[in-house]
Amino acid sequence: MKNTKLLISLVACMAIFVSVVGIKPSVSKAASSHDPVIYVHGTGGNSTNFFAIKSYLKSQGWADNELYAIELIDKTGNSYTNAKQLATYVDQVLKKTGKSKVDIIGHSAGGINTLTYILNTGGTKVNDVVTLGSPNRFITSTAPVGKDSNHKILYTSIYSSSDYLVPTWLSNLKGAKNVQLSGIGHLGLVANSKVNELIKAGLNGGGQNTN
Repeated sequence: MKNTKLLISLVACMAIFVSVVGIKPSVSKAASSHDPVIYVHGTGGNSTNFFAIKSYLKSQGWADNELYAIELIDKTGNSYTNAKQLATYVDQVLKKTGKSKVDIIGHSAGGINTLTYILNTGGTKVNDVVTLGSPNRFITSTAPVGKDSNHKILYTSIYSSSDYLVPTWLSNLKGAKNVQLSGIGHLGLVANSKVNELIKAGLNGGGQNTN
């Protein structure tokens, strides 16, 4: 009798253990789900400029199939042509991932290409935007809200007083979370640990839009 009770207790414990272990992966999967991130390079750059940021985000829980970088055909930074290509790329990424919105990181002219895309399309497919040393005010001085009545696009504009290509006043975006750093050059913004932390926060909804 004692052996039977012991056996029943062991079976019950095993069942509880298996059920708990079985639940954990699905919880972990849900916790690691992000909007797909699209990196938009600047004038003269290319998609490989995303390497350092991508490596960091992967170490922070983003999966390979959540991280994308567009290879712009027009390397001159032309916002008109690049915004059109970006619109097509966003749709491709959303179709591939099954998600409804993307997050965008734009370095240098990639930032103004992103703003042009949002202004042209209404930005209904965008959640969070992080710009790095972008001359945002060439396009707009105010962070676009977007046309999704249920969601404002959140922005983080990161720039450096040591960036001798883009002055800080051009990067400052009214209504956005503006972060001025120092000691980091224009190209250094895509490979810096402090900037990486700010990017992560921005992609996780830590941006701002008071407009």
